[in-house]
Amino acid sequence: MKKKLLYLSFILVHILFISNVKAQKISLSESAAISVLTMGPGTNLNDSFGHSAFRITDPNQNIDVVYNYGVYNFDTPNFYLKFIKGQLMYQLDRTDFSLFYQHYSDQNRWIKEQVLDLTIKEKQEVFDFLQNNYLPENRNYIYDFFFENCATRIRDVLAGILKNKLVIDESFVSDIHTFRQLIQKNVHWNSWGSFGMDLAIGAVVDRNASSWEHQFLPEYIFKALEKGQIKRSLGAKKLVKKTSILNKNSAKEKLEIFLISPFFVVSLLALIILGVTYKDYRNNSRNRWMDSSLYALTGTIGIFLILLWFATDHFATQNNYNLLWAVPLSLFFVIEIAKKNPKYWLKKYIMFQILMLLLLSIHWITGVQSYPVILLPLLIAIGIRYIFIFNFLNKK
Repeated sequence: MKKKLLYLSFILVHILFISNVKAQKISLSESAAISVLTMGPGTNLNDSFGHSAFRITDPNQNIDVVYNYGVYNFDTPNFYLKFIKGQLMYQLDRTDFSLFYQHYSDQNRWIKEQVLDLTIKEKQEVFDFLQNNYLPENRNYIYDFFFENCATRIRDVLAGILKNKLVIDESFVSDIHTFRQLIQKNVHWNSWGSFGMDLAIGAVVDRNASSWEHQFLPEYIFKALEKGQIKRSLGAKKLVKKTSILNKNSAKEKLEIFLISPFFVVSLLALIILGVTYKDYRNNSRNRWMDSSLYALTGTIGIFLILLWFATDHFATQNNYNLLWAVPLSLFFVIEIAKKNPKYWLKKYIMFQILMLLLLSIHWITGVQSYPVILLPLLIAIGIRYIFIFNFLNKK
């Protein structure tokens, strides 16, 4: 009961603060502070990369609020369709710090704070910008995982206000990574979320990210600010004057069940394909059900990848050469390959598939695109199966 009353009181204070902001422009006092909050990763896939937010405090005016750009409205019409197509509007949110802190503390996520060494004029400019940006007509923006998110917005707000006074030492990036590698650093390689993302994103994310582009991840916003300087009349000063840990998380190992992991499932599927192929080879026969199912599976995956590439606004799903093994055309041959005596031109299509697998191998070796390692057993099994089918049909 006490917790509920405390929660309601926080809500009431928050509503009163919002009403006050709407009624008049607030001028920050000399005791005001602007800081950047960085939250550690959570247990869910969408929390795996952490979070960033602004904190505004002014003890003289009882202000302690958090502005963050990581909120979306589930009541948005066609929410899931817009999310899939990359057209979902995210928005700036404003929350009482106590509620914000409690939310991340309850999730066992660490919180770090970097207090920025700004003048009162610069603090006011940041605060005014955030207040204006929070207006209903301004708060929405189209989210992009790499270029428009909760972290990049922090950087862009500061860069827009401080302009050429802000200097970021690029040494905050010690090792250059591709976009794909930066994603893989934050998710377990043998999880369905990681496997799905790795499969869905294309060759466009296999280029090296610049130090500026590294900052789509909150951890690199934190590192960039730590190395940042701000030009003053008497010389450059450190941008961050104080860094502190507001909440420590307790280490908890996430339980991964190997028997339902993607590596196990994909490897099991590969073993089944190889086992059936070996049996067919020994018996001089062909399991038509296996071939038809394989075409249906790879063709369906290919259609999904095509839609992600051409029917969405996602930058990361373009130029996806997983289509070299997951060929959508295979769906047109599901029935034909199930026949005992398929048309002669099917052999040409199978040879085409074998060549596509060879091209995929060249892509992988030369770095055109990095493919999920989990796929390797399946790709080997598919290649062996296609060679077997081609040779078997050639005998007829």
